[in-house]
Amino acid sequence: MTDFKTLKPSTLDRTAFVKAFADIYEHSPWVAEKAFDLGQLHELDQIENLHQRMSDILLSADPASQLALVNAHPDLAGKAAVQGQLTEASTHEQAGAGIHQCTAEEFQRFTELNDAYKAKFKFPFIMAVKGSNRHQILAAFETRIHNSVEAEFKEALAQINLIALFRLLQL
Repeated sequence: MTDFKTLKPSTLDRTAFVKAFADIYEHSPWVAEKAFDLGQLHELDQIENLHQRMSDILLSADPASQLALVNAHPDLAGKAAVQGQLTEASTHEQAGAGIHQCTAEEFQRFTELNDAYKAKFKFPFIMAVKGSNRHQILAAFETRIHNSVEAEFKEALAQINLIALFRLLQL
């Protein structure tokens, strides 16, 4: 089990807990609120335990709440990234994958894929990009766009939970 480097969740009151974990799930502090409300157990001082609790909250949420959380995520290499409007975590994640180094043609391909994906699925393409590069992301985009809506929604939730784990590991 892995302890947090910068904080100890079991010592936080609800306000501090929610503040610390509000953006682990993009613009969705309700996940942190529910995690706290389930009981502030000492097991949450290990990253894997808090991640499991938060993952379970997302996966057991109603479909409308899940969809809202999926839709809170920005497009990869989208307008928000170009205009500097991403959360700090999203900016760091996309930069780490080299998305900011895309050629004009690659940005155009991201735009085309983002538009086609959202037209088909009605939510943005989600991928935990840590450890990937822009070429791998484009390849995943081009493969996953052929999935069914149900399969892709399930994949989006899995990717969001992986993003959450990466974010928790930074704390």
